[in-house]
Amino acid sequence: MFERFTSDARAVVRGAVTRSERTVGGTVGEAELLLALLDRTDSTAAAVLRDLGLAGRRESVADGLAAVRRRGGVSSADAEALAALGIDVDGIVARVEREHGVGALAAGPAGRRGRGRRFGPEAKSVLARSLRIAVGRGDRQIGDEHLLLALTARPGPAAAVLADHGVAHADVVRVLGEVAGVR
Repeated sequence: MFERFTSDARAVVRGAVTRSERTVGGTVGEAELLLALLDRTDSTAAAVLRDLGLAGRRESVADGLAAVRRRGGVSSADAEALAALGIDVDGIVARVEREHGVGALAAGPAGRRGRGRRFGPEAKSVLARSLRIAVGRGDRQIGDEHLLLALTARPGPAAAVLADHGVAHADVVRVLGEVAGVR
């Protein structure tokens, strides 16, 4: 599948891999892909993100992704919904971290690091979805814009954090059409 990736999409994947090597689990997930997209400055997805107002908010997005990871994948919206039911997610995370150490819910299972396990289920799903999106749009190659569309097309950490920043899939589709002239 990677042979169908444009140089921009390959740069995003390489950036995500590099970023993942600095994390506890060492696995590429949605967070690493989104942050690698935000690192781009001269590509279709970079233009879309810039037009959606995310260019200067990279740090805020990174903080949001870190918070979701720390909560074991629970988004801010989910935490608020649970709070309405009387469940204090941050309190639970704090108790778990007191007992098991900071980041206990963020750490993946032992042994996740290593060859063949570089892409986690989240990233594999995004990559496969980007291929389906490209094919569905009649595009011959997978660009970084397809990765962005794939990240926002389904619920997940990246889509949740982007939604917290006022960016939904429909916004990406609309601005992509304006920026790239893509249908």
